[in-house]
Amino acid sequence: MNLVNELPAHFGITEFSEDASGVTWFTNGNLDLRELAKFMGQAGVRFVTITANELPRGEGFCLEYIWDLDGRLFGFKFHPADRTMPSIFDICEAADWIEREIHEEYALDFTGREYEPLLLRAGDQPGVNLQEVAK
Repeated sequence: MNLVNELPAHFGITEFSEDASGVTWFTNGNLDLRELAKFMGQAGVRFVTITANELPRGEGFCLEYIWDLDGRLFGFKFHPADRTMPSIFDICEAADWIEREIHEEYALDFTGREYEPLLLRAGDQPGVNLQEVAK
């Protein structure tokens, strides 16, 4: 499967580029994350991870989703406008712990799921890594 050709055709992606570390990044502000996760699973592409970053000056967050196909990494960036993203843990089981960790660290919500605490103690509120908390 040639994902570099099939993904843009399937999802209407208009831009992609490879960074210095070899990750191919696809850009499209209207990409449906759950449909992407289903497509990747059906294509035999392995889900790897999600990273979350709080952007400076209160500009929100960037979530990066990474998949692997035979050692080639494919990345997708999302900027949730309202601190919520759809959960994909029911499609990609490996996303379960990562979504829970991001919820606890940045108080981002993943819709369609419940949270079991990973690191928080009773009474702790999600958001322990937010810049405003660190001040």
